[in-house]
Amino acid sequence: MNIHEYQGKEILASYGVRVQRGIVANSPVEAVAAAKQLTAETGTGWHVVKAQIHAGGRGKGGGVKLAKNLQQVEELSEQIIGMMLKTPQTPPEGKKVHKVLIAEDVYYPGESETQEFYMSVLLNRARGRNMIMYSTEGGMDIEEVAEHTPHLIFTEEIDPTVGLQGFQARRIAFNLGLSGNAFKEMVKFVESLYNAYIGCDASMFEINPVLKTSDNKIMAVDAKVNVDDNALYRQPKIADMRDIREENPIEVEAKEVGLNYVDLDGTVGCMVNGAGLAMATMDLIKYAGFEPANFLDVGGTADAKRVETAFRIILKDPNVKAILINIFGGIVRCDRVAQGVIDAYKNMGDDIKVPIIVRLQGTNAELAKEMIDQSGMPILSAVQFQEAADQVKAALS
Repeated sequence: MNIHEYQGKEILASYGVRVQRGIVANSPVEAVAAAKQLTAETGTGWHVVKAQIHAGGRGKGGGVKLAKNLQQVEELSEQIIGMMLKTPQTPPEGKKVHKVLIAEDVYYPGESETQEFYMSVLLNRARGRNMIMYSTEGGMDIEEVAEHTPHLIFTEEIDPTVGLQGFQARRIAFNLGLSGNAFKEMVKFVESLYNAYIGCDASMFEINPVLKTSDNKIMAVDAKVNVDDNALYRQPKIADMRDIREENPIEVEAKEVGLNYVDLDGTVGCMVNGAGLAMATMDLIKYAGFEPANFLDVGGTADAKRVETAFRIILKDPNVKAILINIFGGIVRCDRVAQGVIDAYKNMGDDIKVPIIVRLQGTNAELAKEMIDQSGMPILSAVQFQEAADQVKAALS
């Protein structure tokens, strides 16, 4: 589950991480009030107006602006709230901005130059360990840094038996070229950031940039946080931060009815039981020369109601040109699945305007194929994996 920048900063602050302070606003009027309050609390004269959406690259899309007075705070908030913000991480049409964060200006003059760093905590799946990734090249797309100057990216793996060690935090501060008070601040920052990552069951904490201020303080200017969905049952406060307006509406609907659905960009809809078989089915579609339109795992049951619900969700994607149903009848018998498909097709009538290919294997597979072939419904049946792929290819050709 993704959360907004201001929510990520709230979590960080609760673990002792110094953050760029800010107040969220839902309208230009609230934005001006937030700016006044922030000035009273922090003394900041300028304010940063930051669009709050679940995507990076907001500055490039015009979603982050500097306001030098209250009038500009109001004007910029009015421009940003309600806009369709397009970034490299949003859909082509962009994402609608519903709120902004009014943040303090932290790039004030002082005894030294400001510096921006990149830092993230995430799981290295190949090694089965958490790691801290960091770079002196903060404020930039880390992908570009990795491609053009990979020697400027450092990693620190964390042994799960002992956790983050003090010498590792000090090594990070040293590799970033810090000294004096900034060095001490960075060590504390790293330790607190890692504690936040572990404490809230995150799968990623990305801070870009981490700022060394002109008076040698270290703080998080941004916060991109992803929390492990499987751990939300023990993180009720974080679960309450969910903003479904930022999520794919089809995926939200599927989740509410207990279907595991992920929207993709292809033309062949998939309905499968089991995540492994679903991945194999998607590979099969690609080998046939097409792209899957979704990942959809209906789970261990596939009765008429569940199949019909899955049909309706898949067909909400206008790009779907065919649907491939691939069920292994282990827990559930194939004939019951076949009956569910037939009943769902009858109930939906003319709502289904694309070819349906059904491949059933397992208990009573032959009976299931016979039921589908004799149903009188325009449903194509298959027994072998390759046969199903050929049916898809024929239907779309």
